[in-house]
Amino acid sequence: MPNSEIIDRALLQGYLDNLGSSVVQKMLDMYIGQSEIYLADIQSAINEGSQAMWEQHTHKMKGAAGSVGVKQVHAHIMAIEKSSDNSVQKQRYLEELKQLNNQGITVFKQWLATA
Repeated sequence: MPNSEIIDRALLQGYLDNLGSSVVQKMLDMYIGQSEIYLADIQSAINEGSQAMWEQHTHKMKGAAGSVGVKQVHAHIMAIEKSSDNSVQKQRYLEELKQLNNQGITVFKQWLATA
């Protein structure tokens, strides 16, 4: 997948132009920390079999991913947030989400390093 589809370069460039690279770096760092918490919370929702927790925690991560321009993660969560699939399928969704999140963070870091 082209890197342009992984992150929202226009959004991030706007942040960079208006806020500066140090603020954008702090945003990324905060997202990295928060996404780890959200992923753990999503795992807990699967473990507990809680649809309400699943929707709550995926929704939070969707918002965070959207606000920092991690488009691919945001799109994936949009597709799974309301899913009532069984825990085995939700675990697959979570593994995909982890991979997409890692990819998004990597591309964001690369973009910021060259911006």
